[in-house]
Amino acid sequence: MTVPPHDEYFLDASAVRRRFDRTGANFERSAQVHGEIRARLLERLEIVRLQPRVIVDLGTAHGSGAKALSARYPSARVIAMDLSCHMLQHAARQQRLFRRFARVAADAQQLPLAASSVDLLFSNLMLQWCADPDAVFREVRRALRPGGLLVFTTLGPDTLKELRYAWSIDAYVHVHRFIDMHDLGDALLRTGFAEPVMETERLTVTYPDLASLQQELQGSGSCNLAAGRRRGLGGQHALLTARERYESLRCRGVLSVTVEVIYGHAWAGAIKPAASAGEVRVPLTSLRHRK
Repeated sequence: MTVPPHDEYFLDASAVRRRFDRTGANFERSAQVHGEIRARLLERLEIVRLQPRVIVDLGTAHGSGAKALSARYPSARVIAMDLSCHMLQHAARQQRLFRRFARVAADAQQLPLAASSVDLLFSNLMLQWCADPDAVFREVRRALRPGGLLVFTTLGPDTLKELRYAWSIDAYVHVHRFIDMHDLGDALLRTGFAEPVMETERLTVTYPDLASLQQELQGSGSCNLAAGRRRGLGGQHALLTARERYESLRCRGVLSVTVEVIYGHAWAGAIKPAASAGEVRVPLTSLRHRK
């Protein structure tokens, strides 16, 4: 799934890194939704029989996932990875004397990991920041040992649909494109994973006004970085129009925001020959949809 550079939704990794470098200390205060989804992903590990020796928390942000994984698997070596060095500096504060983890700055599409060296790769809300999910999955598959496990969350197409509606007033991109669950399942199969299981869950988060939502998105680093975004100020008229459109959705005194969460897990199976061009083999029983 190579994304052409002229794609209006293309995300440049260097721009993503700079955005999260600037987010810094504000992330933890503004990322309550991020934390709630991470907790739900961690719960899914309770039903998995796995005693990993090496764990990677990919897209660790402030390291809360790495901290939780260190506590859950005290005998494992945990590596916290993130594109942003500034995020990793904050992650150091999550360390405990007997629950320490390594911190490594890395691009998810070029992991500095030896082949077949990881037992569990955990990733919470990182994948939607990558221009090429196939490239990420290929790298993760390369790094996982046979029988290793990938567990991740990302955002689905209904995420921020209210904000997308409010800003559908011009030809610019105002909200990122989020990939469908089934397309991600296809990508996992293409890149050598066995029997991926995909689920979705829709959360509704409420805000008193549009400014509060925008403040939280800014504080958590969740800004519009798409190639087709408007450069510079959008103008007072555009802002007022978007606000009016969003206000038309107000219900019971609050503005609602939809967050479609995609949960995925897949095992690193034996590498099989690639399918013929244009052919994707998808076992229907491996894709489950829960609302």
